[in-house]
Amino acid sequence: MTQVVAALIRDHDKFMICQRPNNKARPLQWEFVGGKVEPGETKEQALIRECREELGIMLRVNDVFLDVTHEYPDMTVHLTLFNAEIIEGVPKRLEHNDIRWITADEIPQYDFCPADRGILKKLIAQSKNKKSPD
Repeated sequence: MTQVVAALIRDHDKFMICQRPNNKARPLQWEFVGGKVEPGETKEQALIRECREELGIMLRVNDVFLDVTHEYPDMTVHLTLFNAEIIEGVPKRLEHNDIRWITADEIPQYDFCPADRGILKKLIAQSKNKKSPD
């Protein structure tokens, strides 16, 4: 099983998604920024490194938003999505095809990696709970 980490970076009611490059597995699908945990790294260290390499930003990694396991034809991933915030830099496309800030209502417009589906359901549910009257 491959340990993978990703960041849920929010800006008010929007969150950041990244489009995978065309030359990688699951080309042009959307995902949360992150990547594989390397030997000797904590999950938090891996996430900070990946965001620096892929977006040129420094993160503060907070609590876990959700853990999911997904079996792809070529690998099984255990994905830990952390709530995180940018503490330095502006996201740049150093590796991804595109970067977008979207709301939960916009999720259906994007073709996400299958491992992210449980995360997306939780984001949609949270968004609906915020909209409903107390």
